[in-house]
Amino acid sequence: MADSAIPPYSIIEATGKQAPLVVASAHSGRNYTDAFLRMSRLGAHALRRSEDCYVEQLFEGAPGQGATLLHATFPRAYCDANREPWELDPTMFRDPLPHWCNTTSRKVQAGFGTIARIVSRDGPIYPRPLPFSEAEARIRTCWQPYHDALARLVRDRVEHHGCCIVLDAHSMPVVAGRRDQPDFVLGTAWGTACTPQLATVMEQVLTRHGYSVARNVPFAGGYVTRHYGRPRRGVQAVQLEISRALYMDQTTLQPHAGFARVQAVMLDVVADIIRYGGMLVPGQAAE
Repeated sequence: MADSAIPPYSIIEATGKQAPLVVASAHSGRNYTDAFLRMSRLGAHALRRSEDCYVEQLFEGAPGQGATLLHATFPRAYCDANREPWELDPTMFRDPLPHWCNTTSRKVQAGFGTIARIVSRDGPIYPRPLPFSEAEARIRTCWQPYHDALARLVRDRVEHHGCCIVLDAHSMPVVAGRRDQPDFVLGTAWGTACTPQLATVMEQVLTRHGYSVARNVPFAGGYVTRHYGRPRRGVQAVQLEISRALYMDQTTLQPHAGFARVQAVMLDVVADIIRYGGMLVPGQAAE
């Protein structure tokens, strides 16, 4: 169905003047290989329910504004790059896990570790336990290259600009019957991964467009936000959750007429983050 030779990530570099902004999409990969589908008890459509569908396309205009866009090509159901590298459920494997694995986190207990056990309401992904070597191979060929690339992009921008902002982009399903669910959620790891000013800049853009915005509830930020967000070291990270209902049909998993509007709003978000980032670059604010 898909090509097993596709690289685990894609980088679209900024065109024109580079800004200290990296937009990262860890969950929009959709390279469902034949080998993975044979291993799974679920079909591709069911597996895609865990995918942040088309998020990288919502931000495809970001490089034209000076940001760099990084996105995974491997599916979240195959390997989750927004988890610790060894956050694994021991019940999924037929051999004992090494001592360095985190087997007790809340994400593991919920079934959503680095190698997910379930996909939402569709139940377990695998009909039988996996060998640990399978998890090890996925982490070393997918998780590690993605984070090597992200770490390199962050390091290069800090060296060049003196700072870096990571916009970790995701989407969230709409829960049927819930009327209080916001359109967007900003995850700042409860104020530890970025400054309040950055979150305010993003919130103001979104509310200006008429959207409802929440902070940290129910998504405060995953591994990417918490690991890379080090404001005192010049690196800020914020997780952006976008309601899928705004741009896609959650049953067919296809974009709908609202896609173009959300895409345009994301351009405004990126533009305002870049303006904010310009104030952080030594000497640039006076230019």
